[in-house]
Parts: sequence; C-alpha cells; structure tokens
Amino acid sequence: MTVNPVREVEHEITVRAAASDVFRLIAEVENWPNVFPPSVYVDHVERTGDRERIRIWATANGEAKSWTSRRELDRTALRITFAQEVSSPPVSMMSGTWIAEPLDDGSTRLRLLHTYRAVDDDPAGLEWIDKAVDRNSRSELASLKASIESITEHAELTHSFVDSVLVDGAAADMYDFVNEAHLWTERLPHVAAVKLTEDTPGLQVLRMDTLTKDGSSHTTESVRVCFPRHKIAYKQTTLPALMSLHTGYWLFEEGADGVTTASSQHTVRINEANIAKILGPAAGVDEARAFIREVLGTNSRATLDQAKRYAEARR
Repeated sequence: MTVNPVREVEHEITVRAAASDVFRLIAEVENWPNVFPPSVYVDHVERTGDRERIRIWATANGEAKSWTSRRELDRTALRITFAQEVSSPPVSMMSGTWIAEPLDDGSTRLRLLHTYRAVDDDPAGLEWIDKAVDRNSRSELASLKASIESITEHAELTHSFVDSVLVDGAAADMYDFVNEAHLWTERLPHVAAVKLTEDTPGLQVLRMDTLTKDGSSHTTESVRVCFPRHKIAYKQTTLPALMSLHTGYWLFEEGADGVTTASSQHTVRINEANIAKILGPAAGVDEARAFIREVLGTNSRATLDQAKRYAEARR
C-alpha cells in the first residue's frame, strides 16, 4: 500500500471574541511571541500591500528552528494563507491557512490548516513533522484563545517595561557581553549557574539559575535570537511560577558621537493563580506587577551596568 507523502491536517478552536479581533492579532506578527508558545521572534523581511515575507524563530518538539514564510492577508474573508519559503529539515514543504469564522453568539471559530511534506519523503521525518504540527497547532490555538480573551477581560495581567543606560563605549562591546552568556557566572553576581548552547549560529538556548535579593534562586530557560552587534531577542520557555509569559530583548544603539544606548525590555503575563502562593494571601495583581518589575528590573540593570563597565574599559 502506497502512503501519500503529502499531509493535510486541520485544527480548530472557539474563541470568545469577535472574528475581526482574532484576525487582527494573527495578522500582527510582531505580537506572536506573546501569543503563541512556540514563537520566539518574528520579523518582517518585506511587505507589499497584503503580501509579505516574514522570518520566524520558534521551537518545535523542544528544538529551536527558523524559517521564512510568505503570507497573503484577505481582510474581507478573514483568511491568511502562508507558505514556508525556506524550511528547516526535516520539513521540505509547509503551507497552510488561518480562517476566522464569526459565530452567531459573537465568538469565533478559528481554523488552522496545514499541508506539508518531509525531506526525501522520509517516513521518520514525516512522523516528526506530524508530532510537531499537532503539538504546536494545539498549543498555538489554545494560547491564542487565552491571549485574546485575556486581552479583552484581564488586560492588567500583561505588563511591559524597559530599563536603559547610556554607555561611553561601542554597541559591539555591549552586545558581546550579553551574547557571551556562558561567561555570566564569572561576570554577574546574580547568576549562580549557566548553560549556553548554540547549535545554529545566532540561535541560542540559555539555561541559568538566578539569585534574588533574599538569597533564593530560580531556574529559567530561554531561546535567544541574536542579531550581531545590535539586538538579542528572547523568550523564556521555562518560567518562574509567578509568570505565564516572559519575552523581551536587549537593544544596543550607537550614536554618531560614539555613545551607546543599551536597553533591556520585558513583556510578562502574570500567573494570577500563583499570586497568593508566592506573595501571600493579601497580595493581588498590583503587588505581583510591582514584584516582577523590581526583580526583573534589578537583574537587567545589574547586567547593563556590568556590560557598561566592560564596554567603557575597552574604549
């Protein structure tokens, strides 16, 4: 019996939001890391009207991957078709469609269709893709549902902030300090242990134990996308209990005068169910926001300050 090497699969979910809002959030790819668990970073390569090329960095079956896709937006039909332009093995071809269908009660039936094929039609490769597509599709749809409904009903749970320093030094040196995270136990007092892997240049997995002011520690793991001498974007895949989402970036901008503005940006979503367990029964969302802002901000500023000393010493 001959097995068809091309797979066509469909997943769907009902979202308690208007179809136009669902479509908009999917169309705005810069928000994907905050919406879809596998997405780490997404950037536009080019755009012409409703046609665009995007570069996506994401995890699949626990591995960090990157690919380029073409998309076409149909704003009237609320459909977005996509096709991977450059796929990562074992994928040789991947395309699909997002369809947002309005329901009578004001909610949306969101359908996600995929068509794909494995390199050399390898059965093991096809099985790997089957698992990745099924896992990611279910995760993406569930997260998209939760994100849109949270935005509508609990916007206060999401919090973004930035810390910056001015550096009399090169952006390249600031970048190198943050990029060389395998040296952080030597360079940063709040990092107790670190493991950095980079199987694909510019695509890192960073696992570390971080100390807090009270002497306790927590373990996090992040996927980082590195743009040499300019930016490092990341998404935590292993999170502290108080957060259900943590994305961010390090940005290094050097002026004509040689002064660099170095920034650390965070976007977090509070895990409301764990507030009382972590901060006590009297704490609420405001206390959780303040606590997270202080902890993350303190560590970011410490890293920026140490990087500043490093860069300025190299002038």
